Amino acid sequence: MTAIDGTGAERLFASMQVNTGQLEYYAGRALERGIELYRNKRYGAAVGEFRMSLSLAPQAQNALGAAELMSQAYRAMGDAQRAVDSVRDFVEKNRSADGAHALLARLLFQEERYDEAVTEYEKAVELNPTASNRFALGQAYLQTGRYGDAEREFMRVRLMLPDDPAAHLGLGQTYARQGDTDSAVREFKAAIDKKRDFWDAYAELGYVYADRGEIDLAEDLVGLLEEKAPALADILSRYVYKADPPKFVLAYADSSFPYSLPAGTAVSSLDAGLSAAGASKTFYVKFQFDKEMDRESVETTTNWAIRRSQGGAAGLYNYGLSVPSTEITVAMLPDYVSYDARTLTATVFFTIRQNATADGTLDPGHIEFSFRGTDRFERRMDPRKDQWTGFSGVF
Repeated sequence: MTAIDGTGAERLFASMQVNTGQLEYYAGRALERGIELYRNKRYGAAVGEFRMSLSLAPQAQNALGAAELMSQAYRAMGDAQRAVDSVRDFVEKNRSADGAHALLARLLFQEERYDEAVTEYEKAVELNPTASNRFALGQAYLQTGRYGDAEREFMRVRLMLPDDPAAHLGLGQTYARQGDTDSAVREFKAAIDKKRDFWDAYAELGYVYADRGEIDLAEDLVGLLEEKAPALADILSRYVYKADPPKFVLAYADSSFPYSLPAGTAVSSLDAGLSAAGASKTFYVKFQFDKEMDRESVETTTNWAIRRSQGGAAGLYNYGLSVPSTEITVAMLPDYVSYDARTLTATVFFTIRQNATADGTLDPGHIEFSFRGTDRFERRMDPRKDQWTGFSGVF
Protein backbone atom coordinates (compact mmCIF):
# COMPACT_ATOMS: atom_id res chain seq x y z
CA MET A 1 0.00 0.00 0.00
CA THR A 2 1.42 3.35 -1.02
CA ALA A 3 1.89 5.84 1.78
CA ILE A 4 0.30 9.28 1.43
CA ASP A 5 2.75 12.09 1.89
CA GLY A 6 1.87 15.37 3.62
CA THR A 7 0.85 17.12 0.44
CA GLY A 8 -1.34 14.19 -0.64
CA ALA A 9 -3.06 14.12 2.76
CA GLU A 10 -3.89 17.81 2.46
CA ARG A 11 -5.36 17.31 -1.02
CA LEU A 12 -7.46 14.36 0.22
CA PHE A 13 -8.74 16.35 3.19
CA ALA A 14 -9.62 19.31 0.94
CA SER A 15 -11.41 16.94 -1.43
CA MET A 16 -13.42 15.50 1.43
CA GLN A 17 -14.35 18.99 2.59
CA VAL A 18 -15.53 19.90 -0.90
CA ASN A 19 -17.62 16.73 -1.06
CA THR A 20 -19.13 17.42 2.36
CA GLY A 21 -19.92 20.96 1.34
CA GLN A 22 -21.56 19.76 -1.85
CA LEU A 23 -23.66 17.21 0.02
CA GLU A 24 -24.83 19.87 2.45
CA TYR A 25 -25.63 22.15 -0.48
CA TYR A 26 -27.78 19.52 -2.18
CA ALA A 27 -29.34 18.62 1.19
CA GLY A 28 -30.27 22.26 1.64
CA ARG A 29 -31.86 22.40 -1.81
CA ALA A 30 -33.91 19.28 -1.05
CA LEU A 31 -35.01 20.86 2.23
CA GLU A 32 -36.13 24.01 0.38
CA ARG A 33 -38.17 21.94 -2.08
CA GLY A 34 -39.70 20.01 0.79
CA ILE A 35 -40.73 23.18 2.58
CA GLU A 36 -42.42 24.52 -0.54
CA LEU A 37 -44.30 21.23 -1.02
CA TYR A 38 -45.27 21.24 2.65
CA ARG A 39 -46.67 24.76 2.34
CA ASN A 40 -48.77 23.57 -0.61
CA LYS A 41 -50.02 20.64 1.51
CA ARG A 42 -48.36 18.07 -0.76
CA TYR A 43 -47.23 16.17 2.28
CA GLY A 44 -46.26 12.87 0.61
CA ALA A 45 -43.96 14.61 -1.86
CA ALA A 46 -42.58 16.78 0.93
CA VAL A 47 -41.64 13.69 2.94
CA GLY A 48 -39.59 12.45 -0.02
CA GLU A 49 -37.61 15.68 -0.18
CA PHE A 50 -37.03 15.80 3.58
CA ARG A 51 -35.86 12.19 3.50
CA MET A 52 -33.48 13.03 0.64
CA SER A 53 -32.10 15.97 2.60
CA LEU A 54 -31.45 13.79 5.63
CA SER A 55 -29.85 10.99 3.62
CA LEU A 56 -27.42 13.43 2.01
CA ALA A 57 -26.35 15.18 5.21
CA PRO A 58 -27.78 13.60 8.39
CA GLN A 59 -25.51 15.68 10.64
CA ALA A 60 -25.86 18.98 8.80
CA GLN A 61 -26.95 22.14 10.57
CA ASN A 62 -30.39 21.99 8.91
CA ALA A 63 -30.89 18.27 9.51
CA LEU A 64 -32.84 18.77 12.74
CA GLY A 65 -35.28 21.06 10.95
CA ALA A 66 -35.70 18.54 8.12
CA ALA A 67 -36.43 15.75 10.61
CA GLU A 68 -38.98 17.87 12.43
CA LEU A 69 -40.73 18.90 9.21
CA MET A 70 -40.83 15.31 8.00
CA SER A 71 -42.54 14.23 11.22
CA GLN A 72 -45.04 17.08 10.87
CA ALA A 73 -45.80 16.01 7.31
CA TYR A 74 -46.49 12.46 8.47
CA ARG A 75 -48.79 13.80 11.21
CA ALA A 76 -50.59 15.97 8.67
CA MET A 77 -51.25 12.78 6.70
CA GLY A 78 -52.65 11.16 9.85
CA ASP A 79 -49.76 8.75 10.36
CA ALA A 80 -48.51 9.50 13.87
CA GLN A 81 -46.53 6.27 14.20
CA ARG A 82 -44.48 6.89 11.05
CA ALA A 83 -43.85 10.40 12.35
CA VAL A 84 -42.37 8.91 15.52
CA ASP A 85 -40.45 6.24 13.62
CA SER A 86 -38.90 8.79 11.27
CA VAL A 87 -37.57 10.81 14.19
CA ARG A 88 -36.31 7.67 15.93
CA ASP A 89 -34.28 6.93 12.79
CA PHE A 90 -32.86 10.44 12.96
CA VAL A 91 -31.94 9.96 16.63
CA GLU A 92 -30.08 6.75 15.79
CA LYS A 93 -27.84 8.74 13.46
CA ASN A 94 -27.41 11.58 15.97
CA ARG A 95 -27.33 9.85 19.34
CA SER A 96 -24.98 12.43 20.87
CA ALA A 97 -27.16 15.40 19.83
CA ASP A 98 -29.48 16.60 22.59
CA GLY A 99 -31.64 18.36 19.99
CA ALA A 100 -32.47 15.04 18.33
CA HIS A 101 -33.61 13.49 21.62
CA ALA A 102 -35.55 16.63 22.52
CA LEU A 103 -37.30 16.55 19.12
CA LEU A 104 -38.35 12.94 19.62
CA ALA A 105 -39.48 13.74 23.16
CA ARG A 106 -41.65 16.64 21.94
CA LEU A 107 -43.30 14.39 19.38
CA LEU A 108 -43.94 11.66 21.95
CA PHE A 109 -45.32 14.30 24.32
CA GLN A 110 -47.73 15.52 21.64
CA GLU A 111 -48.90 11.92 21.19
CA GLU A 112 -49.43 11.67 24.98
CA ARG A 113 -46.78 8.96 25.24
CA TYR A 114 -45.42 10.65 28.33
CA ASP A 115 -43.29 7.86 29.81
CA GLU A 116 -41.37 7.56 26.53
CA ALA A 117 -41.06 11.34 26.36
CA VAL A 118 -39.50 11.36 29.84
CA THR A 119 -36.83 8.91 28.70
CA GLU A 120 -35.86 11.06 25.73
CA TYR A 121 -35.90 14.32 27.69
CA GLU A 122 -33.71 12.72 30.37
CA LYS A 123 -31.23 11.81 27.64
CA ALA A 124 -31.33 15.36 26.28
CA VAL A 125 -30.62 16.75 29.75
CA GLU A 126 -27.79 14.26 30.24
CA LEU A 127 -26.19 15.41 26.99
CA ASN A 128 -26.85 19.11 27.47
CA PRO A 129 -28.43 20.28 30.76
CA THR A 130 -29.77 23.59 29.45
CA ALA A 131 -32.64 25.40 31.12
CA SER A 132 -34.94 24.66 28.17
CA ASN A 133 -34.18 20.93 28.30
CA ARG A 134 -34.74 20.87 32.05
CA PHE A 135 -38.01 22.79 31.75
CA ALA A 136 -39.27 20.36 29.11
CA LEU A 137 -38.28 17.41 31.29
CA GLY A 138 -40.16 18.97 34.20
CA GLN A 139 -43.28 19.23 32.04
CA ALA A 140 -42.98 15.55 31.11
CA TYR A 141 -42.56 14.60 34.76
CA LEU A 142 -45.77 16.53 35.51
CA GLN A 143 -47.71 14.44 33.00
CA THR A 144 -46.49 11.20 34.59
CA GLY A 145 -47.34 12.29 38.13
CA ARG A 146 -43.70 12.57 39.21
CA TYR A 147 -44.29 15.84 41.01
CA GLY A 148 -41.16 15.76 43.17
CA ASP A 149 -38.99 15.29 40.09
CA ALA A 150 -40.87 18.04 38.28
CA GLU A 151 -40.37 20.45 41.17
CA ARG A 152 -36.65 19.64 41.23
CA GLU A 153 -36.24 20.45 37.53
CA PHE A 154 -38.18 23.71 37.76
CA MET A 155 -36.14 24.73 40.82
CA ARG A 156 -32.97 24.16 38.80
CA VAL A 157 -34.36 26.26 35.96
CA ARG A 158 -35.07 29.05 38.44
CA LEU A 159 -31.46 28.93 39.67
CA MET A 160 -30.16 29.00 36.10
CA LEU A 161 -32.48 31.78 34.93
CA PRO A 162 -33.56 33.77 38.00
CA ASP A 163 -35.19 36.52 35.92
CA ASP A 164 -37.14 34.19 33.65
CA PRO A 165 -40.83 33.53 34.51
CA ALA A 166 -40.95 29.99 33.06
CA ALA A 167 -39.72 28.29 36.24
CA HIS A 168 -42.47 29.95 38.26
CA LEU A 169 -45.02 28.75 35.72
CA GLY A 170 -43.78 25.16 36.04
CA LEU A 171 -43.70 25.32 39.83
CA GLY A 172 -47.22 26.74 39.90
CA GLN A 173 -48.45 23.92 37.71
CA THR A 174 -46.73 21.39 39.96
CA TYR A 175 -48.29 22.75 43.14
CA ALA A 176 -51.71 23.03 41.49
CA ARG A 177 -51.57 19.36 40.49
CA GLN A 178 -50.88 18.47 44.13
CA GLY A 179 -53.76 20.59 45.42
CA ASP A 180 -51.52 23.23 47.04
CA THR A 181 -53.45 26.12 45.51
CA ASP A 182 -51.94 28.81 47.76
CA SER A 183 -48.43 27.96 46.57
CA ALA A 184 -49.67 27.68 42.99
CA VAL A 185 -51.21 31.17 43.11
CA ARG A 186 -47.99 32.56 44.58
CA GLU A 187 -45.89 31.10 41.75
CA PHE A 188 -48.22 32.19 38.95
CA LYS A 189 -48.29 35.72 40.35
CA ALA A 190 -44.48 35.68 40.55
CA ALA A 191 -44.36 34.69 36.88
CA ILE A 192 -46.68 37.56 35.97
CA ASP A 193 -44.62 40.01 38.03
CA LYS A 194 -41.57 39.09 35.95
CA LYS A 195 -43.42 39.25 32.63
CA ARG A 196 -46.64 41.27 32.58
CA ASP A 197 -47.73 39.83 29.24
CA PHE A 198 -47.11 36.19 30.20
CA TRP A 199 -50.63 35.17 29.21
CA ASP A 200 -50.10 31.47 29.93
CA ALA A 201 -49.53 32.33 33.58
CA TYR A 202 -52.79 34.32 33.68
CA ALA A 203 -54.63 31.32 32.25
CA GLU A 204 -53.07 28.92 34.76
CA LEU A 205 -54.00 31.30 37.57
CA GLY A 206 -57.57 31.27 36.26
CA TYR A 207 -57.67 27.46 36.40
CA VAL A 208 -56.65 27.54 40.05
CA TYR A 209 -59.26 30.17 40.89
CA ALA A 210 -61.91 28.04 39.18
CA ASP A 211 -60.80 24.94 41.10
CA ARG A 212 -61.06 26.90 44.35
CA GLY A 213 -64.59 28.02 43.50
CA GLU A 214 -63.48 31.65 43.08
CA ILE A 215 -65.45 31.90 39.87
CA ASP A 216 -65.61 35.70 39.79
CA LEU A 217 -61.81 35.96 39.86
CA ALA A 218 -61.51 33.31 37.16
CA GLU A 219 -64.03 35.11 34.97
CA ASP A 220 -62.13 38.38 35.41
CA LEU A 221 -59.10 36.66 33.89
CA VAL A 222 -61.23 35.32 31.04
CA GLY A 223 -62.21 38.91 30.31
CA LEU A 224 -58.57 40.04 30.31
CA LEU A 225 -57.47 37.21 28.02
CA GLU A 226 -60.31 37.71 25.55
CA GLU A 227 -58.52 40.83 24.31
CA LYS A 228 -54.91 39.72 24.78
CA ALA A 229 -54.95 35.98 24.05
CA PRO A 230 -58.33 34.85 22.65
CA ALA A 231 -57.36 31.18 22.29
CA LEU A 232 -56.36 30.97 25.96
CA ALA A 233 -59.50 32.86 26.93
CA ASP A 234 -61.65 30.31 25.13
CA ILE A 235 -59.98 27.36 26.87
CA LEU A 236 -60.18 29.04 30.28
CA SER A 237 -63.81 30.01 29.73
CA ARG A 238 -64.70 26.39 29.00
CA TYR A 239 -62.81 25.27 32.08
CA VAL A 240 -64.59 27.80 34.28
CA TYR A 241 -67.95 26.77 32.87
CA LYS A 242 -67.18 23.16 33.73
CA ALA A 243 -65.84 23.96 37.21
CA ASP A 244 -68.64 26.33 38.20
CA PRO A 245 -71.22 24.42 40.29
CA PRO A 246 -74.72 24.44 38.74
CA LYS A 247 -77.36 26.73 40.20
CA PHE A 248 -81.06 27.43 40.07
CA VAL A 249 -81.61 30.64 38.13
CA LEU A 250 -85.37 31.08 38.41
CA ALA A 251 -88.76 29.41 38.46
CA TYR A 252 -90.99 30.05 35.46
CA ALA A 253 -94.06 32.19 35.92
CA ASP A 254 -96.12 29.76 33.81
CA SER A 255 -95.73 27.02 36.42
CA SER A 256 -99.16 25.65 37.32
CA PHE A 257 -98.54 25.85 41.06
CA PRO A 258 -99.52 29.33 42.37
CA TYR A 259 -96.40 29.73 44.49
CA SER A 260 -96.97 33.40 45.25
CA LEU A 261 -100.12 32.85 47.35
CA PRO A 262 -99.91 33.59 51.10
CA ALA A 263 -100.23 31.46 54.21
CA GLY A 264 -103.72 30.15 54.95
CA THR A 265 -104.61 29.71 51.27
CA ALA A 266 -107.56 27.35 50.85
CA VAL A 267 -106.58 24.25 48.92
CA SER A 268 -109.86 24.46 47.03
CA SER A 269 -108.78 27.84 45.62
CA LEU A 270 -105.77 26.29 43.93
CA ASP A 271 -107.99 24.46 41.48
CA ALA A 272 -111.75 23.85 41.22
CA GLY A 273 -111.13 20.13 41.16
CA LEU A 274 -109.86 20.24 44.76
CA SER A 275 -113.18 21.28 46.26
CA ALA A 276 -114.25 17.74 47.11
CA ALA A 277 -112.90 15.84 50.11
CA GLY A 278 -109.95 13.60 49.16
CA ALA A 279 -109.67 15.10 45.66
CA SER A 280 -106.18 15.38 44.15
CA LYS A 281 -104.53 17.48 41.47
CA THR A 282 -101.08 17.33 39.86
CA PHE A 283 -99.21 20.63 39.67
CA TYR A 284 -95.80 21.49 38.29
CA VAL A 285 -93.08 24.05 38.80
CA LYS A 286 -90.51 24.73 36.07
CA PHE A 287 -86.97 25.56 37.15
CA GLN A 288 -84.14 26.87 35.00
CA PHE A 289 -80.51 25.99 35.65
CA ASP A 290 -77.53 28.11 34.65
CA LYS A 291 -75.76 25.29 32.76
CA GLU A 292 -76.19 21.90 31.15
CA MET A 293 -77.35 19.25 33.58
CA ASP A 294 -77.13 15.48 33.69
CA ARG A 295 -80.53 14.28 32.52
CA GLU A 296 -80.58 11.15 34.64
CA SER A 297 -79.63 13.11 37.74
CA VAL A 298 -82.36 15.70 37.16
CA GLU A 299 -85.05 13.14 36.39
CA THR A 300 -84.23 10.98 39.44
CA THR A 301 -86.96 11.98 41.90
CA THR A 302 -84.90 11.08 44.98
CA ASN A 303 -82.53 13.95 44.12
CA TRP A 304 -85.39 16.34 44.83
CA ALA A 305 -87.16 17.30 48.05
CA ILE A 306 -90.39 19.23 48.63
CA ARG A 307 -90.93 20.40 52.19
CA ARG A 308 -92.08 23.23 54.40
CA SER A 309 -89.42 25.93 54.64
CA GLN A 310 -87.48 26.06 57.90
CA GLY A 311 -86.31 29.66 57.93
CA GLY A 312 -83.30 31.55 56.66
CA ALA A 313 -83.71 33.21 53.28
CA ALA A 314 -86.74 31.02 52.60
CA GLY A 315 -88.57 32.29 55.65
CA LEU A 316 -90.52 30.16 58.07
CA TYR A 317 -93.50 28.18 56.93
CA ASN A 318 -96.71 30.00 57.93
CA TYR A 319 -94.37 32.84 59.02
CA GLY A 320 -93.49 30.86 62.17
CA LEU A 321 -97.04 30.88 63.50
CA SER A 322 -98.65 27.68 64.68
CA VAL A 323 -99.75 25.50 61.81
CA PRO A 324 -103.55 25.07 61.78
CA SER A 325 -105.10 21.62 61.98
CA THR A 326 -106.49 22.09 58.46
CA GLU A 327 -103.00 22.33 56.95
CA ILE A 328 -102.27 19.63 54.41
CA THR A 329 -98.89 17.97 53.79
CA VAL A 330 -97.26 17.77 50.37
CA ALA A 331 -95.36 14.54 49.60
CA MET A 332 -91.60 15.02 49.99
CA LEU A 333 -90.73 13.42 46.64
CA PRO A 334 -92.17 14.64 43.34
CA ASP A 335 -94.25 12.27 41.20
CA TYR A 336 -91.81 12.67 38.31
CA VAL A 337 -89.45 15.19 36.74
CA SER A 338 -88.69 15.95 33.10
CA TYR A 339 -85.61 17.76 31.79
CA ASP A 340 -85.36 19.90 28.65
CA ALA A 341 -81.71 20.16 27.63
CA ARG A 342 -82.48 22.87 25.07
CA THR A 343 -83.82 25.34 27.64
CA LEU A 344 -81.91 23.93 30.65
CA THR A 345 -85.21 23.52 32.52
CA ALA A 346 -86.59 20.89 34.86
CA THR A 347 -90.33 20.50 35.28
CA VAL A 348 -91.18 19.04 38.67
CA PHE A 349 -94.60 17.37 38.91
CA PHE A 350 -96.17 16.77 42.33
CA THR A 351 -99.64 16.05 43.72
CA ILE A 352 -101.72 18.05 46.19
CA ARG A 353 -104.62 16.31 47.96
CA GLN A 354 -107.60 17.85 49.67
CA ASN A 355 -108.19 16.71 53.25
CA ALA A 356 -111.08 14.57 54.41
CA THR A 357 -113.13 17.57 55.52
CA ALA A 358 -112.58 19.56 52.30
CA ASP A 359 -111.25 22.58 54.22
CA GLY A 360 -107.55 22.08 53.73
CA THR A 361 -105.14 25.02 53.79
CA LEU A 362 -101.59 25.60 52.57
CA ASP A 363 -98.82 28.23 52.57
CA PRO A 364 -97.71 28.02 48.89
CA GLY A 365 -95.07 30.73 49.22
CA HIS A 366 -93.17 28.71 51.81
CA ILE A 367 -93.14 25.34 50.06
CA GLU A 368 -89.45 24.72 49.50
CA PHE A 369 -88.08 22.85 46.48
CA SER A 370 -84.47 21.65 46.58
CA PHE A 371 -82.27 19.67 44.23
CA ARG A 372 -79.07 17.79 45.14
CA GLY A 373 -78.10 16.39 41.73
CA THR A 374 -75.30 17.10 39.26
CA ASP A 375 -74.58 18.77 35.95
CA ARG A 376 -73.28 16.88 32.93
CA PHE A 377 -69.72 17.27 34.25
CA GLU A 378 -70.76 15.57 37.54
CA ARG A 379 -70.46 18.80 39.48
CA ARG A 380 -72.91 18.99 42.38
CA MET A 381 -75.26 21.91 42.86
CA ASP A 382 -73.95 25.06 44.48
CA PRO A 383 -75.31 24.75 48.04
CA ARG A 384 -76.02 28.48 48.01
CA LYS A 385 -78.28 28.18 44.97
CA ASP A 386 -79.91 24.76 45.21
CA GLN A 387 -83.21 25.71 46.89
CA TRP A 388 -86.23 27.76 45.92
CA THR A 389 -89.46 29.05 47.44
CA GLY A 390 -92.07 31.42 46.10
CA PHE A 391 -91.44 33.65 49.10
CA SER A 392 -87.73 34.31 48.48
CA GLY A 393 -86.90 32.90 45.08
CA VAL A 394 -83.55 31.11 44.70
CA PHE A 395 -81.47 30.65 47.81
